[in-house]
Amino acid sequence: MAVEDYSLAGGWARPEQRGARSRTWCELLERGQILFFRDLPFDLPNEDRDFLLAQEWAELRMHKNVSYRPSEDILRGVAGDAATVEHVHAILRNYSVQLIDFLTKFLQPYAGKWTVDFSSFRPFEEERRGLPLHKRNDLLHVDAFPSRPTRGGRILRVFTNLNSVKPRVWNTTESFELLARQYAVDAGLKRIADDSWVSRTVQDWGDKLGFRGMGRTPYDMFMLGFHDYLKENAEFQKNCPKTRLEFPPLSTWLVFTDGVAHAAMSGQYALEQTFLIPPKALVAPDYAPYRILESIAGRSLVS
Repeated sequence: MAVEDYSLAGGWARPEQRGARSRTWCELLERGQILFFRDLPFDLPNEDRDFLLAQEWAELRMHKNVSYRPSEDILRGVAGDAATVEHVHAILRNYSVQLIDFLTKFLQPYAGKWTVDFSSFRPFEEERRGLPLHKRNDLLHVDAFPSRPTRGGRILRVFTNLNSVKPRVWNTTESFELLARQYAVDAGLKRIADDSWVSRTVQDWGDKLGFRGMGRTPYDMFMLGFHDYLKENAEFQKNCPKTRLEFPPLSTWLVFTDGVAHAAMSGQYALEQTFLIPPKALVAPDYAPYRILESIAGRSLVS
């Protein structure tokens, strides 16, 4: 869904309606829409983009992606020439600052309530990357983070295609509710929901490590398994209905990737920033995956 009432140059087209419009865009996101900006809605200097595109990334020692942790100001996933690494660090630091400023204005109901998660730069062509099954981006999946349980919060991700000539191509499929009603029980939802011992043990584990209230809930455990289940399910990957989306050069799109099954089929050079939106900040909580899964399981999945 194209956003036409907000731009970098002018902000809100009708400033007097910014509160209502911002809330509307939040609700559309929570309902599973992908919001699309044809032009950059935040400041990204041309020289920063040119620098990222000019590097010989194969000559630098890299992980799957280059990642930046704003809360700690730490760059990970790349090593080599010190000046180059420091320049990339500065670019991703500024990128994260600009994204936070943009979303503070555009998605006002979430501002100040979110957790600013990782940024990443993805310099490699997605098509035929040859990654292990559970790390493949070209298989339809919903997101869940092994090391960062959301406890029912939503995973909001902002992507920008830096490629100057090629689109970034995604596939999506049916809504989370349809997927959950078809596959969640087979993926282990009832077992996880009914296993109260596991739930208590996970909470106790988090408390003992000093993360009171921050251990994985049954919801988090299910979502981690559901991510893998969908990627492992060859019948689903082959036969589910698919919608192809092409994001042109220098476009930006926003999506709750915990609730929109997606696959990156092709594309090279992308920036991404993740925000974790707590349940209390949601404007349409009935569309949250944890609520949908609780209706299927018949019990609470988030304490």
